[in-house]
Amino acid sequence: RGVHYNQLLIKDLSAVICSPYDIITPQLQQELYHQSQYNFVRLEHSRELPQDTVADNKYTRSAATLKQWLKQGVLKVDKVPAIYLHNHSFTYQGKEYRRRGITACVRLEEWDKMVVRPHEGTLAEPKNDRVSLLQALQANTSPILALFEDQGQRVSSLLAAQESSKPLISLSNLNGEGHNIWAITESQVINQICNSLTGQPLYIADGHHRYESALTYQREQGAGSSSASEDEASNFVMMTLVDFSDPGLIILPPHRLLRGISKPILNEGRIQA
Repeated sequence: RGVHYNQLLIKDLSAVICSPYDIITPQLQQELYHQSQYNFVRLEHSRELPQDTVADNKYTRSAATLKQWLKQGVLKVDKVPAIYLHNHSFTYQGKEYRRRGITACVRLEEWDKMVVRPHEGTLAEPKNDRVSLLQALQANTSPILALFEDQGQRVSSLLAAQESSKPLISLSNLNGEGHNIWAITESQVINQICNSLTGQPLYIADGHHRYESALTYQREQGAGSSSASEDEASNFVMMTLVDFSDPGLIILPPHRLLRGISKPILNEGRIQA
């Protein structure tokens, strides 16, 4: 089930959202902590303290915070299953864009099945971090971004029909970005979207560490075994799915800084990408 902020208690949603964990610098983390006592950074990427122990650390504190916010009603659980339409509007180089995504639970598949496809390698440290958070919260905090091919624009037309209604969540932040989210609860529409995506490979654009962490957690829970129910929560991971042809999908080049290369090697042109 989807979990989101209770807007009767949290009036300014822009004060409580945060970026994914891997782009939150220590300085940004500090700013988010001061921005609101309910900023999501306390779940997504909470502070490490010098006195942390196995029993009391950033993961256990995140779990305690989640439990407290649910008890206080700061966060609320949707009563019915849903998938979520997310329109993200932003400006890049003076041009306005809108990216449309579907946020939903997606069944975990091992890489060798080629259902979910990666494009980069992963590192142990960030994977261990996300596994520890999954173990503590037993919940996904930020969706993996994956791309799919919307053949015949079937999914796009189904989503467009939802946009005429009032969104469940609507906010803008100081950067001028806008977020509108609709909960799609009609089983017929959900089934149509799911059927359109059946058999489609998903290409991870962002979130390789989160995906591999979810696979690790699934194995630990034994959810992928033949004796476990296919509908165990740990068989799924939260993703936001975006069509390859979405006009709001912008792919920018990554820049890397290489150190320790001697001048002779540079002069000889022996560096290959």
